[in-house]
Amino acid sequence: MDKPNVESPAVHCYLGMLQSVVARMASNSSNCKTWCVTLVSAILVLVADKAKPEYVWIAAVPTLLFFGLDAYYLALERLFRKRYNAFVKDLQMNAASFVELFVVDPGAKFWTVICETFRAITSISVFPFYLSVLGMIELARRLVL
Repeated sequence: MDKPNVESPAVHCYLGMLQSVVARMASNSSNCKTWCVTLVSAILVLVADKAKPEYVWIAAVPTLLFFGLDAYYLALERLFRKRYNAFVKDLQMNAASFVELFVVDPGAKFWTVICETFRAITSISVFPFYLSVLGMIELARRLVL
């Protein structure tokens, strides 16, 4: 069987799918931050309204959940970008196969995804954001006292 070439419509479609997956992961990451701010703000308003500063840390629960989810989406985004780059490299070296055109996954084992997620936790786009949200929760606790 022939190898796929750069001009092939199937190759363009496959690369487009990988690009859309990367874009979707980036969008999901952004949505995590939006929903986190929304939920934390709502919880803090309720806590301030009831004047119960001991309940402020309830807002930390969605913060930590969205923190993990955001890191996971960033990890998947990175893995799909690696997959994209590896496929393009294989195309350039004439080592790509038609079988690859029908596989849309990050191409990583479970533990690789877990390790990449833990690496993503320390990303400049994830860690400082959620750390500042936790800082704002603590500030709100002190202000409600």
